[in-house]
Amino acid sequence: MQKRTIGKSDLHVAPLAFGGNVLGWTADEATSFKLLDAFVAGGFNLVDTADSYSNWAPGHTGGESETVLGNWMHARGNRDQVVIATKVGGDMGEGKNLRKDYILRAVETSLKRLRTDYIDLYQTHWDDLDTPIEETLEALDQLVTAGKVRWTGASNYSPERLQESMRISAAMGLSSYVSLQPRYNLFDREEFEDQYAPVCAEHSLGVLTYYSLASGFLTGKYRSEADFGKSVRGSSMPKYLTPRGLKILDALDAVSDRLGSTPAAVSLAWLMARSHITAPIASATSIAQLNELMSAAELRLDKEAMELLAGASA
Repeated sequence: MQKRTIGKSDLHVAPLAFGGNVLGWTADEATSFKLLDAFVAGGFNLVDTADSYSNWAPGHTGGESETVLGNWMHARGNRDQVVIATKVGGDMGEGKNLRKDYILRAVETSLKRLRTDYIDLYQTHWDDLDTPIEETLEALDQLVTAGKVRWTGASNYSPERLQESMRISAAMGLSSYVSLQPRYNLFDREEFEDQYAPVCAEHSLGVLTYYSLASGFLTGKYRSEADFGKSVRGSSMPKYLTPRGLKILDALDAVSDRLGSTPAAVSLAWLMARSHITAPIASATSIAQLNELMSAAELRLDKEAMELLAGASA
């Protein structure tokens, strides 16, 4: 399996990232260990998490995912075999916060939970409009200089704020973002392709997509309102269950049937085939689900398949 480079860095990753939002939430620690073992055994190496995962769950305060991931790396002794991407700036009780003092505190807590002395890719999770961009970038540069963070990335920034961040880091001689983590999938295309892709191309930013399967809609599991109760994500399905959404599912069915694959694998393979995508992020809570997602890396979509999917999702 050919590794891909994240942006301008020498950070090399396989073409699929494991979505760590499920770790310690819908996958308990024992299940999480099995999933991570299988993911690495499959030749993959990038796990994406955040300090705030999974503070939305009853009884959780955040840090659950990082803790499980850290326990797994400690138990397996495989820190050097895994690329860890985590995030700062989500609401952990102090609002969406990218102040310098907050970042310097938050990274120490993440390092402790992850049981490591460095983070490969440290991403600003949400923009903080009340904090000057310069202050945030200075904090991140300080972490890179200290060796606590290898590279930095952004997520959930407006195109304008991302562009301004790149300009300021260059002007001030600070380490700059090497990646962007946007919402992008066969259903949600327009915003990224029109507004973000040109910025990423201009600055050679790697792209790690979240909601790569549109909260599970692109697996084909949700085809009517009666299917909404199949998982905790069912409540978000009404916005996808539209004539256009069903047209996309029909195209995925046609391609997956012809190639002997599944809608989920084809959806991820479509992302992997996009020249500007480094790796889609996708979550699994069972080995069967994970094997399906990993199979996308070996799936090659021909011109006919790409054109059918492009037409259905246009």
